[in-house]
Order: sequence, then C-alpha cells, then structure tokens
Amino acid sequence: MAIPGPVTEAHRLDEGALAAHLVERGFPDFRGGVAVQQYQGGQSNPTYLLETPHRRYVLRKKPPGRLLPSAHLVEREYRVMKALGSTDVPVPEMLHLCEDERVIGQVFFLMEHVAGRVPTAPGLPEVESPDERAAIYDAMNDTLARLHSVDYGAIGLSDFGKPTDYVARQIARWTKQYEAAKHESIPAMERLITWLPENLPPGDETTIAHGDFRLDNLILHPTEPRVLAILDWELSTLGHPLADVAFNCMTYHLPEGPLWKGLGEIDCEVLGIPSEEDYVAAYCRRTGRDGIPDWEFFMAFGLFRLASICQGVYARALQGNASSENALEVGEKAPMLAEAGWAFARTGR
Repeated sequence: MAIPGPVTEAHRLDEGALAAHLVERGFPDFRGGVAVQQYQGGQSNPTYLLETPHRRYVLRKKPPGRLLPSAHLVEREYRVMKALGSTDVPVPEMLHLCEDERVIGQVFFLMEHVAGRVPTAPGLPEVESPDERAAIYDAMNDTLARLHSVDYGAIGLSDFGKPTDYVARQIARWTKQYEAAKHESIPAMERLITWLPENLPPGDETTIAHGDFRLDNLILHPTEPRVLAILDWELSTLGHPLADVAFNCMTYHLPEGPLWKGLGEIDCEVLGIPSEEDYVAAYCRRTGRDGIPDWEFFMAFGLFRLASICQGVYARALQGNASSENALEVGEKAPMLAEAGWAFARTGR
C-alpha cells in the first residue's frame, strides 16, 4: 500500500453518504466530516485513507463496473482478518462491514489505520543497515510460518474454503480467470494450463493461505524490524501453505524495477537479504519440514497464477475501472510471467 493521494475519478465515492452511514453504525468521529484519499499501490480493491477530526481509518471496497467471477470479495477479507484478530498473526482491527451497495455503490469494510512502514521494494532501499534488512526478512518469514500454524477450525474458519485439492482447484480457477480476461493468446500460459494439472505433487496440506504474501503487503513497526500487520487478504482461503511460500519467493526471480520491484540483479548478500535457499530453509525449520521437493512446481504454479491476475488487471484497465493508474503497464507483463513459469515447469520435468 503506497502513500495516499487524491481519489481518482473512477473511484470517487459519496463522502456525505459514507459519513452518515458510519455515524448511524456507531462511529461518532464521522460527525465532524471526513477527508478521503486513495492509496495508489494496489491493483485490485480500491483502498482509502479516511481522516476524521479525531482518528484515521482505512476503507477498502470493491471496484465499480463488471467484475470477474469470484474476484474482489472484500467480505472474505473482512472475515479472515476478523478471525485472525484472536491469534498472534498481526492484522489490522476490523471495525465494520457494509454489504449494502446503496451506501457508496459497492460493498466495503472499515478497519483501523496501522501506523508504520510499508516497504517500497524487496531490496529495502530505505533501510540503512544490512543487519536490519536481515531482521526484516526474518520477521516476514516468521509471520508467514505463524499464519500457517493457526488452527483455522478453532477460530471459526473451517468453511473458509474447501480443505482439499487446493492447488488443482486454483489451477482451474485461474485458468478460467485467464480465459475470461484474455484479449490474445499467451503461448506459455497455454502450455502451463496443460502442464500444471498433469504434474500435481503427491500429498496434500491445508492451512490458511494468504494468496498474496509479499513484503509490500506488510506494515512494519516505525523503528523496529517487526511486522505490525498483513494487508490485502483478497486471495486468502484454506489452501496449500507451500503455494504461499513460493509466491513469497517469486521476488527472487522477478526483475528489479518500478512495476515489479523484484530483486533482479541485486546483490542480496551485500544488502543483508537472505538467499532464496536460506529463506526457504528458515521457513522449513519453523514449520518442521525437511525440505520442499516440489519447489519448481510451486514456483511455476505461482507465476502462472500471477500472470492470470495480471491479465485480469489488464482487462480492468481496458474497461477503465482498474484501481491503479499503472494498471495497463502491469497487465502487459502477463506474458513475461508466464514465460518465467514455463521455465520452472521445464526444470521441474
């Protein structure tokens, strides 16, 4: 989530109707009016900073316009963060869910504003010390391991997703999403759509899966290498934990730049950032694993899924209802991601 700025024309909302609704629902702060800004960092559900005379809040809602099937379910984001509030997994406090689209035009939820640092890039250029960078990556690793250790049944999330066959179902889902958003064929995607179902790893595991776990979806303590909140739970469900781990590690294989913010050719050792091998080994130690024998499959799957997501971003950009101003550029990267995924698939054979 980036620094907030002016609300884009496509995502304006009725501030008066919003304030009146929230006052009616028990938030007296909004009687004094509300100043609204929009975060420009995300590519999916529009997110806003709400400032009242007494307190800051964050609002997250569905985008306007025609939406792809099963996408933008802010209700699920609210539910999982509300449930995780009773655990040691760091999430913002959930305050209110409004499913009445008549209020501002779309379903939305209100949560606390968590003051802290949102990393701008995986290389952590704003951090001066290699030791602090190492500590931040270790904190991220620990946070993911803690999420995967939660007893989801004990916090009321037994029905948050189907408890089996997550990877196979995700391949089918993102294939459909890709087909629904496709404007021209991507050969590497077509190959992955065939290869992935034919090479599913043996066995199955189920935890809460975030679905988009990466450094810039975390809020860090203002001065300490500690995670205060995990953001952007739109893709969360009950799923295979290794899909999260691979998605988290894709940054090691993405180019450095303003759009992807990968580690590219960055010298991780000099900066204090652990190698991918060491990062995965730390996760394995925390979760009692001997290793991950099907790593290439999970990386291919993660890149395929991200390519499909980007194809959806591109479709929304063409429709004019994307959440970010650089959505068109992001969407055009789908072929590059698919090629990277296919490269892992060939290695995995």
